[in-house]
Amino acid sequence: MERLPSWLRLHLAAIRAVAVLTVLLGLIYPLVTTGVAQALFNGNANGSIVQAGGKEVGSALIGQSFTDADGNPVRKYFQSRPSAAGAGYDPLSTSAGNLGPEDVVDTLPVPGAKDEKGNPDAGKQSLLTQVCARSKAVGELEGVSGARPYCTPDGVGAVLKVFPDRAVSVNQACPAAPFVATYQGLKVECGKPGEDYAAGRTVPVRGDAGTPAVPADAVTASGSGLDPHISVAYAELQAPRVARERGLAVERVRALIDEHTTGRAVGFMGEPGVNVLELNLALDRS
Repeated sequence: MERLPSWLRLHLAAIRAVAVLTVLLGLIYPLVTTGVAQALFNGNANGSIVQAGGKEVGSALIGQSFTDADGNPVRKYFQSRPSAAGAGYDPLSTSAGNLGPEDVVDTLPVPGAKDEKGNPDAGKQSLLTQVCARSKAVGELEGVSGARPYCTPDGVGAVLKVFPDRAVSVNQACPAAPFVATYQGLKVECGKPGEDYAAGRTVPVRGDAGTPAVPADAVTASGSGLDPHISVAYAELQAPRVARERGLAVERVRALIDEHTTGRAVGFMGEPGVNVLELNLALDRS
């Protein structure tokens, strides 16, 4: 029998290799690994679903909000950290916010203006103002000071745009009173929506707030926007409110916090965290 040309033999060998690897890696390997995972790690393999009263109420791996229909915190529950994933904790919208420490100047909404979709202009909050607003809201909820450095008392970034003849509190829309009256001899004005202040020198003002009472994870979103944990410090801050709303002793609530606190990964990586969903379910059972 006449031998096939070498180029044809090479192509046939390649086709056979593709077929064998497709069966091995595309069919057999996934079936084996799926079977092992289902047999040995069934709960983890299926998303670490948490059940309560025979119903699926969430996942131990993905956070969720504990708010009412209007987005207000339900006071008898521990609150999760903020989420920047879609409308909140949406696994399909997890991504970086691309906001950094230099994002301190807001785009003020222009009254009467509309965005490209025809909705009223909402402006755009800087990362600093988002942190300030969250800190103020958490402080009011927990009955502590929400003040923090570089934030105004009304919960926006304390930032000036400084020009040779004036200074502008760019995150405080007129007619708001600026958080400082003067800066280096210049009168401070409120910000006028729609005015371009790009030419001014950006000056964040630290103020005298001192160490914040509201922990950092209460005012910043995680990198994924899906973090199911809060810090022990944030849980401790919320304990008196939750205990009061439920008629429980604070010591009982703190004991539940301890029971649902996970340690550092591998003993030294990261910080201890409290799983909010599991803690709230434990409260409902208590």
